[in-house]
Amino acid sequence: MANLDAAFSALADPTRRAILARLALGEATVMELAEPFEMTQPAISRHLKVLEGAGLILRRVQGTKRPCRLAPAAVAEIDQWLAMLRQTLAANYNRLDDVLAEMKPQE
Repeated sequence: MANLDAAFSALADPTRRAILARLALGEATVMELAEPFEMTQPAISRHLKVLEGAGLILRRVQGTKRPCRLAPAAVAEIDQWLAMLRQTLAANYNRLDDVLAEMKPQE
């Protein structure tokens, strides 16, 4: 989980989260990713560079195009970390339920 800091830093930006949401639908070129945004292609490319540096996307060369796609390993790593947090929270809530159940007056 060495890349978690970089991944969460990259995810802090709403444009990058939107790009990842689009890539969840499938591979896309830089121009396709730039369409919905009111920013230049170089600005989108900078966002993609951050996402790629964080290991969240993969790029390949296809002629003059550089299609991007989600990096499944990075998404799985984030999901694994979040699962650990969910598990810990569930255990805390279960303990709280036990304490509250013991506090109920016996009838």
